[in-house]
Amino acid sequence: MPAPQDYLDLNHTEHRMLFENASHVWEALAQITSYLQFRLKPGIHGRLIGKPFVSGAVFVGHGTVIEQGAMIKGPAWIGENCEIRSGCYIRENVVVGSGCVLGNSCEFKNSILLDEAQVPHFNYVGDSILGYRAHLGAGVILSNVKLDRGEITVPAGEALLPTGLRKFGAIIGDHAEIGCNSVLNPGSLIGKRSVLYPGTQWRGVLPADSIVKTQQSHQILARRS
Repeated sequence: MPAPQDYLDLNHTEHRMLFENASHVWEALAQITSYLQFRLKPGIHGRLIGKPFVSGAVFVGHGTVIEQGAMIKGPAWIGENCEIRSGCYIRENVVVGSGCVLGNSCEFKNSILLDEAQVPHFNYVGDSILGYRAHLGAGVILSNVKLDRGEITVPAGEALLPTGLRKFGAIIGDHAEIGCNSVLNPGSLIGKRSVLYPGTQWRGVLPADSIVKTQQSHQILARRS
């Protein structure tokens, strides 16, 4: 059973309450809206460079820097000592831990990032959970909707486990590394400390401490004038 502790060390988030009573790690996604509604106390305690766009109920912790060109649409809770870089788009119901990097041309919605997660370049993170020190390479996409808009399931042995969700991207375990330009299909679970090579298209459950090698074959031809 994919329980929260199988993928995440909840000592590395102040928002562990999101995972209380969760049998499956993805159940926390459905709790974000109510959690922010009742527990978020808006306030900007970090530093704004220029005039980034910040609207709605937003909390920003001490030491966090938000650069001009970033857009944050609350409700959102951002921890301490984070970097919110120019071009970042935070689009409602996002919970970010401390020491995180959210970078240029990255979009986030209805997601949870544990402490020190890094999402620095050209990424989409929708309806997903990133563990402690998880890292997405440039161009990584966490796809969150099936083409038929149906319920997303997760493989469990030879069976498919229903999630009850029609929007669910990925669970990225603590210390996992996702290589540049990889695409994770809806309902993907990546175990702790696992690595996906650049350019990987992944679907399903990857156990902890695994490496996914994606290899290309090349044909080199002489150029004719």
